[in-house]
Formats: sequence, structure tokens, C-alpha cells
Amino acid sequence: MKLFQFFKTKNTQVEEKTTPIELNTGSDIFEKIQQEFISKATNHAEKIVRAFNSKYDGAFDYSIRSLNILDSLIEDFADFTDLSDEEIINDFCTQAGSYILEVARRNFGGVYFWEDNRQQPMLKTGFPDFEITLLTYDKVKNRIINGEEDNIPYFFKRYSEKVRKAGKGDHITFE
Repeated sequence: MKLFQFFKTKNTQVEEKTTPIELNTGSDIFEKIQQEFISKATNHAEKIVRAFNSKYDGAFDYSIRSLNILDSLIEDFADFTDLSDEEIINDFCTQAGSYILEVARRNFGGVYFWEDNRQQPMLKTGFPDFEITLLTYDKVKNRIINGEEDNIPYFFKRYSEKVRKAGKGDHITFE
């Protein structure tokens, strides 16, 4: 069995019909959707935590500094994984990307939305004064493929600095 083989899972597609709804941050439906996003992101992120936390001495604690360890894990994944196996790569990107999103949400707040074109969640921070959007799945995949030039801690540092310094009306996306 390959080192990262456990990421390979069968995903079944379920076709759902959805009706667009208007979301108001004070509504019950909005809160329910947010809790579902948070639950899914946490469940994906927890797969990384359960699998590797003991190997990395409990470092996966959703702190910003834990992203250094995640970056090392991504590097190891790239070194030991068959990069032609898209299913394993996508599963890993979902889990590592969800971990990054949860680090951002736990440290800076934010609201999850779904990005239809990329088929992934995004975290928007700063409502209503500004909107800093974070997309992570493609960033993890680029880190696997490109190596150090797509360093996760540096990427997150740029995001966190912008959240701290954002001005009214700023709309920026980090991807």
C-alpha cells in the first residue's frame, strides 16, 4: 500500500435539484448552511489531523504556525504519491485545503460559500466592511505540482496580512 493510499475513497455522485435562495446573515437557513459548511470542512480537515497529528507531535491544532507542518506534509505527499492518480490527489487537496480554510476561519472568522466553477468551498472574511476571499484546493494542488514556489505559509501570510489591513470596500481573492 502506498503511503498516502488512504486518501483514495469512492465518491458517488448524487444529482440534486436546488432552488436558489437569498441568504441573510440573521436567518435560520443561513445559519444552517454555515453549520453544514463548517461541519464538512472540519470533517475533511480532521482526516489530516487524525492521520498525521501523532507523527507531527500534535502540531495540527488549527493555529497559523501549524501551516508550516501542513506544508511539509504536502511536500512529503508530492514526493511519495503517484502524481498520475487524480483521485488521490483530489482527495488530499480537499482535506489539506479544508484544513487551511478552517485555520483561516478559526483565526479570522468568515463565512463559507460554494464556488460553482471550481467545485469547492471558499471562505469570505470581513463582511460587511470588506471581502477577502480564500480558495485553497487549487493552491494545495499547485504546491504538490510546483513545489516550494507555491508555499502554503507564505500564501496564508499574504491572506492574513490583507485581512488585518483591509479597508472599507476592499474586495480581494486569494487563490
